[in-house]
Order: sequence, then C-alpha cells, then structure tokens
Amino acid sequence: MSAARGAPADSRPRRPFANYNCSAPVQIASADIDLHRLSRYGDRQLNSALYTAAMVQIRMPDSAGRAYYDKKIAESKSPRAATRSLKRHLSDHVWRVMLANEKRSHRQREKEPASAA
Repeated sequence: MSAARGAPADSRPRRPFANYNCSAPVQIASADIDLHRLSRYGDRQLNSALYTAAMVQIRMPDSAGRAYYDKKIAESKSPRAATRSLKRHLSDHVWRVMLANEKRSHRQREKEPASAA
C-alpha cells in the first residue's frame, strides 16, 4: 500500500490520504437524513486493498476489525455504513504505519554515516 502513495513525509495529513484512497466519507444531499457515501475519485487499487482488508477482518471473529465493525453495528449503523467506517479506520491505521516506517527509515539513514566514520 505504501508503494502506491509514496513517502508520507511528502504528502499531507491523514485526511487527504483518506480522500486519496477513497475512504473519506462524502456527504450527500437528502431531505431529513444525514447520508454519506465514499468518494469515487482517487486510487481505486488502494481502495480495493482497503476493502479486501476490511472484509478479511470482518470475517475473522476475534480480530480487532471485527470488534470495531460490531461496535458500529451496535451503534445502529447499517452493515454497509459499518464497513465504510472500518475502511476509514483501516486507512488511518495504514497512514500511522506509513509515518512510523518513514520516521524509522529516516533515523536509520541518519545513523549510517555516523557509524561509517
């Protein structure tokens, strides 16, 4: 997933990343109901990878993703809305992992010249 986006230090915070991977909710007009759908723009392959990860986690009874999905269902969300929420949750997690990896590799690059000298 990180190869699809590149280095996170070059990009913006997690909200634009969620918009890029199509997991950010977009409000749609409705008379009395607050409805959301997912953005249709951005990297569809990354969106597909997030969807696959969400489906795998939903199907695993003891996973953290299933617990999150069940919590959203208990909050009276539809299964489709709960899946959208899980995809956004996974998107935020992927963003945090990408940042952590970038920081770790940056620290390693700083240490290499010092140990070579």
